[in-house]
Amino acid sequence: MTFRSALQSITRAARTMQSRTRDSVRRLPLRTRVGALAALGVGLAILLTAVAGYTTVRVQLTNSLDEDLLSRAYSAVPGILGDPRELQDIPQEAFVASNLRVALLRADGVATSPRGESTAPPLGDEELEVASGERAASIRTDTLDGETYRIVAVPAAQNFAFVLAQSTETVDEVLDRLGLVSLLAGGLGVGLAAWSGASIARAGLRPVERLTAAAEHVAATGALDPIEVEGDDELARLAHSFNAMLAALDDARLRQRQLVVDAGHELRTPLTSLRTNLDLLEQSDRQGGLDDADRRALLTDVRAQLEELSTLVIDLMELARDPQSHAAFEVIDFADLVRDALGRARRRAPNVTFSAELRSFLVDGDATLLTRAAVNLLDNAAKWSPPGGTVSVTLRDGSLKVCDEGPGIAEADLPHVFDRFYRSPEARGTTGSGLGLAIVSAAAHRHGGTVVAGRAASGGAQLTMTLPAAAPTVSPR
Repeated sequence: MTFRSALQSITRAARTMQSRTRDSVRRLPLRTRVGALAALGVGLAILLTAVAGYTTVRVQLTNSLDEDLLSRAYSAVPGILGDPRELQDIPQEAFVASNLRVALLRADGVATSPRGESTAPPLGDEELEVASGERAASIRTDTLDGETYRIVAVPAAQNFAFVLAQSTETVDEVLDRLGLVSLLAGGLGVGLAAWSGASIARAGLRPVERLTAAAEHVAATGALDPIEVEGDDELARLAHSFNAMLAALDDARLRQRQLVVDAGHELRTPLTSLRTNLDLLEQSDRQGGLDDADRRALLTDVRAQLEELSTLVIDLMELARDPQSHAAFEVIDFADLVRDALGRARRRAPNVTFSAELRSFLVDGDATLLTRAAVNLLDNAAKWSPPGGTVSVTLRDGSLKVCDEGPGIAEADLPHVFDRFYRSPEARGTTGSGLGLAIVSAAAHRHGGTVVAGRAASGGAQLTMTLPAAAPTVSPR
């Protein structure tokens, strides 16, 4: 195996381990992850504090020991004056009691200690350099017989150095106790941090648990019951948004159910009429058939019912379209669409006069949908206009206003004229499904516009649809 292939294998193994670790962490409950993160954060803080405290205390104790040794060494030098015999007068108990070791080191490496080797400190090149005058003093740490010493050397006389060493046992004991206390305190702190983190996570995530339980309840039962909201923090805002979503879903479900009921009711009439006419046609064929005039009248009635049924299905499909879809939007002149709608309306209602004043207005929208909306407005006005009546159509600054000379809209009906399948008491005896003005409202809102109903100056109805202008296009330079 080459070095490159081995490195690639190690890299793949590391990535696999990292991915598995990430997946394992993601599978943990959020409460556990929060507690673990809190414990990790506190543990790192305690570790840094302990390391900083331990290092500071160790440096301070070492500096204090060094200063004490140097002070003792410089104080002892005048009494020795380079005479090794002076060291023989120092009692051995003094060295044992204070863990001190003393030596007078000559530049040629000969050292003299009180009571011989039993009180001699560790010696090395640093001390020889002080004895030969190459250094002003030296401080270092060394071990002797398994025990650690802090060793200082100062000049005693020409070609002599006074060496003083003291055991670091006391300092090491203090540092060991400090390390043990830091370890115990750190472990206790990490445990408390994990417990408090889990407790805080449990309390803080309780609203999330309620949201989760509510979502699971909705998924399991379909019941859109709101949840109780406490407080005014971000989680409370999330709960309010969740309740608003549930309310919107409930409203959409009710509207969908109502749409199905209303559509079934509207479809029942033409389907029943079709079935009746077809049964009548079949029965008459078995009895010898109808004369040509009755047969043509019956087929004409069937064709009209089929057209009504087709129109109703198309209207339902239009209302079921995604209101956020802008796939068919393009910049078009709204006046051209209204002119096309006027042509259709004149052909459908030849006994009504259409008076139009149209000004060009560019919109960004769906030409088919907007044309359908304009046709519905004109058809509705023609439907309620008396024979020989006039429908006034104006388009100015994006506002399409259609006024008829009919009986007008009752005050009680004004809030509902754009509702799906809504038909006023006066309209229930006429043709139509109650979807035409609903499509106008849907088209207006889909294009960011509005539609309102009111009373015209002539006493008839006035319907106004307003659309925003198309955004200006930037021509390339």
